[in-house]
Amino acid sequence: MARKFLYIFAVLIVLAIAGGFAYRLFPTQIMRLSMVPSAPFEAQPRAAPNTYANAKMWLARPDKPGNPALWTPPGYKPAAAPEAAVFFIHPTSYLERAQWNAPLDNQEANDRAALFLRAQASAFNEIGAIWAPRYRQATFGAFLTNQAEAEKALDLAYGDIVIAFDQFLKEAGDRPIILAGHSQGALHLTRLLRDRIAGTPLAKRVVAAYVVGWPISKTADLPRLGLPECATADQAGCILSWQSFGEPADPSGIIDTFDATTGFTGAPRKGTAMVCTNPITGTLGAAAPATANLGTLVPSADLGSATIEPRQVPARCDGRGLLLIGTPPNLGNYVLPGNNYHVYDYSLFWANVRADAARRLAAFGK
Repeated sequence: MARKFLYIFAVLIVLAIAGGFAYRLFPTQIMRLSMVPSAPFEAQPRAAPNTYANAKMWLARPDKPGNPALWTPPGYKPAAAPEAAVFFIHPTSYLERAQWNAPLDNQEANDRAALFLRAQASAFNEIGAIWAPRYRQATFGAFLTNQAEAEKALDLAYGDIVIAFDQFLKEAGDRPIILAGHSQGALHLTRLLRDRIAGTPLAKRVVAAYVVGWPISKTADLPRLGLPECATADQAGCILSWQSFGEPADPSGIIDTFDATTGFTGAPRKGTAMVCTNPITGTLGAAAPATANLGTLVPSADLGSATIEPRQVPARCDGRGLLLIGTPPNLGNYVLPGNNYHVYDYSLFWANVRADAARRLAAFGK
């Protein structure tokens, strides 16, 4: 399984960009023609309230045989009795242009999503039991167009997330909660925070929310998300977010797109700073040398195994809120234009994310 995982991960890691904010930035005609659906959006019924009571609707859950979120590299093990409950929303894994939303039974998309859970959600399995739903995710092409169908596709996907979250709350009991996602998954997580966490008793149960690979405006978004940004390493009940760039960085695409949008408060995002948590230090707007990085998830040369390599990658937040990682590390061929390491947001700091979650859980309730 390890060989299969690493081989496919190396080949398909580029697919993680499918749900990425960054790919709105490169809407070339070729990409649009090949990936944006030409068919009209097909309205579908909202998922029934009991849809996610069916164990088959979950890619990961504590009782799932072969749970992909329990994968770990050598030297790490998942907890035997996890204290927290983790709700993880995976990035886009559906690439077809036949329709705007992934069918729930699309095996190829589900297999890719499971691979992403091994590389990303696994960082939380030391302290949490992980639930990760299948959902009718928006297809890759929805992020390459401004057509109204794209927003409809995202709304349909988010509707599934809400129903899955309700079931997660029933099954998780009264345990502390960690929320996490990446790319399209992080986008849906921001809406979940706004709609289901902010101003509710649930906010007091959240250890942390890892909104990774999606920008959050400090002034135009954060006030409506119900939790503050994480200012210190041992703070609980807060939001972490970062977007990774090698240097020299050219984030103009992200900045231009971000500046053209309106935040959750109704205010324009133009010129506003983005939340930037340094995943090495766990603090806001910080800098850290590579020596402080506990470990990057790196496949071996023959792709037969994965190892954690410490002290390889530094990180610092710039003034606008991007995470800069210095000289670009050699992690593969899937770095986006502008030295954008979006695909590797979790992998660059896998061991630090793991330690961060444990530290915040220990601080929870104190």
